[in-house]
Amino acid sequence: MIRFELEDVVGRENVSTTEAERATYSVDYFWISRMWEDHGAEGPMADVIVRPGSSEEVSRILKIANYYKLPVHTWGGGSGSQGGALPMAGGILLDMKRMNHLISIDENAHSITAEAGMIFQQLEWYANERGYSCMHIPSCLTCGTIGGALGHRGVGILSSRYGKIDDMCMSMEVVLPNGDIMNTLPVPKHAAGPDLNQIFIGSEGTLGVITKATFRLFEQPECRRHRGFMFPDLTAGLEAGRDIMQKCQPSIMRLFDEAETVSIIKKIIGVEERGSFMNLTLEGIAKIVDIEMEMVIDICVRHGGRDMGSEYGEKWYENRITFFYPDHIMDIPQMFGTMDTVADFSHVEKIYWAMKNAIESNFPGVRFIAHCSHWYGWGTMIYDRFIMDDSPEDREEALRLHNQIWNTGVRAAMENGGVINDHHGIGLKLARLMKEQYGPAFQVMEGLKKALDPNGIMNPYKLGL
Repeated sequence: MIRFELEDVVGRENVSTTEAERATYSVDYFWISRMWEDHGAEGPMADVIVRPGSSEEVSRILKIANYYKLPVHTWGGGSGSQGGALPMAGGILLDMKRMNHLISIDENAHSITAEAGMIFQQLEWYANERGYSCMHIPSCLTCGTIGGALGHRGVGILSSRYGKIDDMCMSMEVVLPNGDIMNTLPVPKHAAGPDLNQIFIGSEGTLGVITKATFRLFEQPECRRHRGFMFPDLTAGLEAGRDIMQKCQPSIMRLFDEAETVSIIKKIIGVEERGSFMNLTLEGIAKIVDIEMEMVIDICVRHGGRDMGSEYGEKWYENRITFFYPDHIMDIPQMFGTMDTVADFSHVEKIYWAMKNAIESNFPGVRFIAHCSHWYGWGTMIYDRFIMDDSPEDREEALRLHNQIWNTGVRAAMENGGVINDHHGIGLKLARLMKEQYGPAFQVMEGLKKALDPNGIMNPYKLGL
């Protein structure tokens, strides 16, 4: 009966209950889901896959789900690394990729509007055709959707200049759990109460379904110049990065610890030296970029950095996406995880050493590598990763060990002033630690959930809700 009701909304061809299709949506880029599949185990499956083609269809589906109290999970490109889209409670899985249409480009307002099921690369191509860019260039550019970027508060490599996805989004259309279709205010900077964008950005499908969004457009820069530096250690590089963010506005600044410099950086762009490598990009009007580059070089040299010229910076930029392809970094059957912790400049190095020592001392055979890839005027994030080459063959033992490493590393970060996630989201992987991170403040998030989704149908067990 429920299937027939869903078919009445979206058409028979857009509803599936076959085991093959349901299994397709049981694995995203979350390590545990991939390991589970690699071991031949069955992952969490939805009962029915539904592909809506409009906001009105999403509304009708949510009304059906609320009537029958069925869980609803929203699926974009399946590129998330935290298990945020996995259908842990069965029910309905909404594959949003039919909703992939460009709605408008307003060159006067410098904005672009599209449906949330569009792959972000396609949105960028539409902007490029008019001589603009969205300036959101994440590693999942070619496989992540607009809704996924917003749902997990994503970030791209140009964030230190242009901001994260929440800085780029002007307004959104959201279908609430009860089926109401709402729009946030047309501009984000106002004093008409809280910015509702910020309630739904980062909510990971727990408060509603994002169906459309409007983003800022940026003119393509007159020039984009790259540079590489080698610092004697992470400390010197962090000090230089802090000073650069106070005086200039690089679009890219990535500082790698020695462990990552001598492994991944050496492998991909050919750096042979030991130390902490930094690649940096400045862009904009050529005359201003020239002045900023002189300032950057002066700052880096003053902190003990060696100017390596433009070659290695250009090589890094050429490989900005392929860094994350198989055979370039860790991959199954290795055990690995990316914790991405964010902190202010007073705590970031303390957090790095606390996490590194906690993980490597408690788990023999596990390596800890890190880099700082997104910078703010007040601090930076640590893209901290653990890697274990010889993962346990028993899947239960592997799952237990994976969670133990995560608990140890993330708690070390929180105990030393870190926030547990910068841009990958919380999903299933970190949900259990959200109450520890927030303390009494978590009741605000629980209150929002209870008010908007009283039946608890939206993406259960994610975000700690």
